[in-house]
Amino acid sequence: MADENGKQTEMESRPWHQTVTLLLVSLRLAALVATSTAAGLMAFNKETKTVTVAVVGTNPILQSFTAAFQQTPAFVYFVLANAIASLYNLLVMLLRPCLKNRGRQVLVHLLDMVVFALVVTGAAAAASMAELGKNGNKYARWNPICDRFEAFCIRGGVALVAAFIGAVLLLLMNALSVVGLTCKNVTSNNN
Repeated sequence: MADENGKQTEMESRPWHQTVTLLLVSLRLAALVATSTAAGLMAFNKETKTVTVAVVGTNPILQSFTAAFQQTPAFVYFVLANAIASLYNLLVMLLRPCLKNRGRQVLVHLLDMVVFALVVTGAAAAASMAELGKNGNKYARWNPICDRFEAFCIRGGVALVAAFIGAVLLLLMNALSVVGLTCKNVTSNNN
């Protein structure tokens, strides 16, 4: 309700602010869970297969092959990007009482955008390598590996889904943060 000058009262803007704050905290917590799940799944993603490469007489010659995230720079970047995003979101949640100042909230919003970009680029890099692992590249004569390392590819796919969910949550958090900062600015200018 507005007073005789058309200004909103403090009581009207308060519930909106509390709702936005609650949504931001919920989105940050969900993004923390998604990015930490993505980082953890990929960081512990390793599969070893032992195959017979030759038979000499009656003795098979065995060779072990291992697929691990450390063997691909895109997967290493993916793990680091999601781990940084998880740590950042955890720190912001823990330091939330210290971030009431408008200038600090703007800084957090800008850092949120950087973290969003980090997660999206990490997920995109990993997705391109996952596609190569699944389908290969017939022009470069690179064979797919997911037919041999199925568990590795499934865990990597789940990690990618978690990372993209985290990216969408971070994007929503950024959009809601802009709305919250804009509404604060409008209500403070009206008073």
